[in-house]
Amino acid sequence: MPAESMMARLASMPWIMLACAVNPVPAYAEECVQEKAVYFDMDNAYELRFEPMGSESSVSNRFKLAVRNTNIVADGIVMRTEDHLRADGRIMFECPEGDVTGADLRACTVWQGMVYASDLKGHIRALPAEGESAADRLFLPALGPSIQKSSLWGKGKATVAPWDVLSLKGCNQ
Repeated sequence: MPAESMMARLASMPWIMLACAVNPVPAYAEECVQEKAVYFDMDNAYELRFEPMGSESSVSNRFKLAVRNTNIVADGIVMRTEDHLRADGRIMFECPEGDVTGADLRACTVWQGMVYASDLKGHIRALPAEGESAADRLFLPALGPSIQKSSLWGKGKATVAPWDVLSLKGCNQ
């Protein structure tokens, strides 16, 4: 490559860096509140989409877990512990309506455990409440193995186990 051509290319680089500084890539967590956050697993096989609660209840967050490329959608809830330091989550699929027993709930529960939030540096904390900035990542321990053992798994349903870490990909508007 001739020296003049290389110098011309290098001279244009600061303008590119300046353009990126003026128009940075969006930082979804800073712009998005938790109840509008959308997450995907590493294989892009699952989408976890938070929804606003719209009412006072013991549930602090609500979400849908969709198995991509299928019609399968499971319901999820998060309930805070009394000290608000932990977020206990549940994913349920095809639960009966109305008056249900504990056995009914156990039968339709796909996953249950703590929902952890993380920033991009790996600092772990409880899932943000509604109105707070969305977490960069979610950690749902043993999500994949739980789905493989559930009614969500099988022919015509989920056939790829998700990773336990989901990354913020966007924000519902």
